[in-house]
Amino acid sequence: MPAELRFSRSDSGELAPRHSVADLALATASWCARRGWPVHPLAPGRKTPAANCSDCRAHPHAPSACPCIPAGRWCHGFHAATLDQDRIQRWWRTNPQFGIGVSCGRAGLVVIDIDAHLVQPPTRDRILPGIPIAEHIDLTGLSNGFHTLAVLAALRGQPSPAEDTSTLRVRTPSGGLHVWYRAGDHRRWQSSVGSSSGRALAWQVDVRAHGSYIIAPGTSTQQGAYRPVGDVREPAPLPLWLSQELERTGHLPAASIPAPRPVPPRARQAVLAAGGRQEPQLLASILAPVESCGQVAEGAGFSDALNRAAYTLGGLIAAGRLPQEEAERVLKETAITARPGQEHRIEQIVRSGLTAGLKRPLYDNGRRP
Repeated sequence: MPAELRFSRSDSGELAPRHSVADLALATASWCARRGWPVHPLAPGRKTPAANCSDCRAHPHAPSACPCIPAGRWCHGFHAATLDQDRIQRWWRTNPQFGIGVSCGRAGLVVIDIDAHLVQPPTRDRILPGIPIAEHIDLTGLSNGFHTLAVLAALRGQPSPAEDTSTLRVRTPSGGLHVWYRAGDHRRWQSSVGSSSGRALAWQVDVRAHGSYIIAPGTSTQQGAYRPVGDVREPAPLPLWLSQELERTGHLPAASIPAPRPVPPRARQAVLAAGGRQEPQLLASILAPVESCGQVAEGAGFSDALNRAAYTLGGLIAAGRLPQEEAERVLKETAITARPGQEHRIEQIVRSGLTAGLKRPLYDNGRRP
């Protein structure tokens, strides 16, 4: 096991620093698998997966139709990733120079891949996709993914993930950084490339999730080693604000359901009742965006819609225009109807939005103090 990973004896058994690089690679692969991160071999000294067998190269086919993977071979890159310790022992004992890749999707990981390439910045509309940057704003000095991610975080009032000491971070040979997070809500976050004109979080900031892999900490390539930063060796949960940004920038698959899920009218009726005779139209308009998210399986800006609704209801409650217990109950009920199975996430968003809104009463004239 690479010394910089600082594994305990329980992690690495009798492995000592004097052991060979091959032993260290095998130990790293085994360590990843014990944490539930399926691993697959990388070509020696490279960032790319080990080559397919000659049959797979000669007769291209889908990984799902390949007989090699069930037979325990490493064809098709991250599609062959495994947690099987016997298979891992066989792969890295037979090919000790292999590197280690981790299948992000199957591991439940979302890794923010921050690049620091010396290239010309793109047009302003591609620096922070979906966030316009006016021409009068001076972008002098903005030159890499560390800068763009820091700007995005600052706009949301959050620290940059590059500075997140609560989670596993890995320095890359090129001077970039991999920030590892755990996706705890079972959503299939999708990968992207930070220079893409389509789905992207920020310029020079890639997202590694379903459909891609990440290089394990401790792996060495011809360019150098992937070294952990600090002492944390486990991914922290994906921060709520970052999941909201990923959702906003299209990192969820398109909805594929046969028909919209019906939204029972009970929630709307309860909210209207909670508002008495004073605010029925206002309450209906607050609730409507959250209800409408139930018409698609994923996405639709659900987190933002729920947060705005909670914030607005908090202001109405603070101004004495709604009873808190009833309004909070019905908002949660509406949200759970739209996104069943996401109760914990909903609880977090509602609590955060209400707390902020309660500090800013919303009076009859629509103004806050």
